[in-house]
Amino acid sequence: MPKISVRLAATAASLPASFSNTTASLNTATATTVTATPITTTTTTTTENLTGQTSKKGTTNFDAVLISLLAGAAAGAIAKTTIAPLDRTKINFQISKDVPYSFRAALDFLKQTYAKEGLLALWRGNSATMARIVPYAAIQFSSHEQWRKILMVDKDGTDTKGRRFVAGSLAGITSQSLTYPLDLARARMAVTDKYTGYRTLRQVFVKIWIEEGPRTLYRGYWATILGVIPYAGTSFFTYETLKREYYEITGNSKPNTLSSLAFGAAAGAAGQTASYPLDIVRRRMQTMRVNRNGNNNYPTIYSTLKKIYREEGIKSGFYKGLSMNWIKGPIAVGISFSTYDLIKELLRELFHLKRGRN
Repeated sequence: MPKISVRLAATAASLPASFSNTTASLNTATATTVTATPITTTTTTTTENLTGQTSKKGTTNFDAVLISLLAGAAAGAIAKTTIAPLDRTKINFQISKDVPYSFRAALDFLKQTYAKEGLLALWRGNSATMARIVPYAAIQFSSHEQWRKILMVDKDGTDTKGRRFVAGSLAGITSQSLTYPLDLARARMAVTDKYTGYRTLRQVFVKIWIEEGPRTLYRGYWATILGVIPYAGTSFFTYETLKREYYEITGNSKPNTLSSLAFGAAAGAAGQTASYPLDIVRRRMQTMRVNRNGNNNYPTIYSTLKKIYREEGIKSGFYKGLSMNWIKGPIAVGISFSTYDLIKELLRELFHLKRGRN
């Protein structure tokens, strides 16, 4: 009995020590687990931010494309609606070789149109313009963002002027190729009235398809592409270059609205001047069946250039109505670029707020 009591006492004495050691081990393991958990979470969050899949602070590539599509569509619609009367006036003088252009003649055309058909007639063809410009501007601005990434324009602070021009040209080619039939329809509606021409956009396509064939929908396409290369390239190049110079001078990467309008206006003037002769060519080719002075007289780019040069000369032919373009072009491009930047920033903020709530 005494021996058993001694052993029990020794066992009881050892229990507190073992229990303490076990408890300490458990506490240590628990502390290690709690400490490790935040590290794992932080790593996962960092990875997600880098890939751009679930980042709450940034936007995914899909978001960026969607934002540029929406902002581009809105910017194009606002800009074109603003200058629609001037655009219709310009097209009418472009296709008429017997009517000399002057600022007074342009005002007379606007007055006569208003007196004959009413105020809304000044926006005739604008429905076709909207049907074209909304997808056109959306695709142009969105594709420009993508071409900039593909060509690595100005990446890591480098000054890649050539790539800047190429990205703009490719954006113009992309958008023009996908929306060209709508551009032809807009030109047809602009040079006819509602009594003798086309009443609706649908009627334009139906009549062209039946009377002239589906290939007519792409008449003047190559002249347009040749013109859009210098136009879009120069416009985007000028605007991006001026923004870059503004940043280097002020240190501010986001110009204010007035500065953006001025940069866009300069870009529009440069782009219009660089591509205007080919703009004349494409309008003549697009409207030769409905133009009272044209009866299949402009079948190809070369024959059109040759005919205009022989009959009208360089200044009165290839640059007819350019002064009107120097008014409407800078206004349209200035509004378009500045509105695009403004709406894009607003949409980015909305996307950030939405992700923050989620």
